[in-house]
Amino acid sequence: MNNISVVTEFLLLGFSGPWRFQFLQAGFLIVIYLAALMGNGLIITITSLDPRLHTPMYFFLKNLSLFDICLISAVVPKTVINSLTHRNSISFLSCVAQVFLVPFSAVAELFLLTAMSIDRYAAICHPLHYEVIMNRGMCVQVVALSWLSGGLLSVMHTAGTFSLSYCGLNKIRQFFCDIPQLLAIACSKNITSEIVLILMNAVLDFCCFTCIVISYIYIFSTVKKIPSTEGQSKAYSTCLPHLAVVTLFLSTAFIAYLKPILESTSFIDLILSSFYILLPPSLNPIIYSLRNKAMKAGLDKLLTRKLLTKENVLIFLQA
Repeated sequence: MNNISVVTEFLLLGFSGPWRFQFLQAGFLIVIYLAALMGNGLIITITSLDPRLHTPMYFFLKNLSLFDICLISAVVPKTVINSLTHRNSISFLSCVAQVFLVPFSAVAELFLLTAMSIDRYAAICHPLHYEVIMNRGMCVQVVALSWLSGGLLSVMHTAGTFSLSYCGLNKIRQFFCDIPQLLAIACSKNITSEIVLILMNAVLDFCCFTCIVISYIYIFSTVKKIPSTEGQSKAYSTCLPHLAVVTLFLSTAFIAYLKPILESTSFIDLILSSFYILLPPSLNPIIYSLRNKAMKAGLDKLLTRKLLTKENVLIFLQA
């Protein structure tokens, strides 16, 4: 680690500008962050406490919410603090943490989204064999594979990125420690291994996306055979937004990571990068919860339980 000890902090120049712009940006990010925490936190709480939701779909959804919280928490709090304090610095260790957590959350989430699409395919296209295909052991193995895959790829990315020398330039033209921007300012230009790793990751992501698309093609073809128009609209209203978010998530990540490293970062690039950081954590709870009757019932049950608890406490105090 002696070759990277020269640089002790980096400067994030992503959304720098007048203090009013910084203040509005911080307010916007705080709203998005709190909404994401509340939505995903409710999903984790409801799916954990309600026995009726102890099924493969909600087991995947609970872990997806954990990845969403990890992804947005790795970036947004530091960005908000920098905006409010008019500072752009990030310590070396914090930068290492972001380089590890962002790919970890994104890769694990993509693996889990792929598993969820296969789960919906099994439930809709093969309902009689669903319990056999998606048994508890299989679900636990899939989730464990998501955690392990994300962790392994993140360790490889982190090791490859910070094995390079950072001895002079420390200005990152991004609002978080992004791997392509770090490679651009590295003193040692032998970045072939990290480029190969990024390309391998892109191929893996494309394979997952292809699997998701194929699953939804079979799902849509089966949904068309449903005689009920209400049933078709319900399936489309859930599947199409999910597919749109996955597409936007992957396309913006591809642009950010496969863009030529030495090319300068524009404001549009910053917006595209923010999409795969902010959109999945904030939109996934809306897609999977607001139109889900089981989640609504679980939320009503949770709120009723809290109200009854408060009433019992008041009665006890009055007595």
